Amino acid sequence: MTELLQQAIAQIQQLPPDQQDAIAARFLAELQDEQKWDAQFVATTDNQWDQMAAMVRQEIAKGETVPLDEVFPAQK
Repeated sequence: MTELLQQAIAQIQQLPPDQQDAIAARFLAELQDEQKWDAQFVATTDNQWDQMAAMVRQEIAKGETVPLDEVFPAQK
C-alpha cells in the first residue's frame, strides 16, 4: 500500500461510520468503473479504433470540434 493511500485511510478512519461507508461506496464504484473501462479498451479492435479516428477526422474537417483551449482555458 502506498504512503498516500495509508494517509487517506488514516483520515477516513477518523470519520463517523456512515461517512466511512459513503466514501468506501464511492471508492468501490470508482474501482468498478475503472475495471469496466479497462475491459472496454482491451476489447476494442484495431478496426474499431480506425473507424473512430476516421469519424474524428470527419468532425474536424466539418468544423464540428472546439479547440481544447476554449473548453479548458489556461489558468492564470
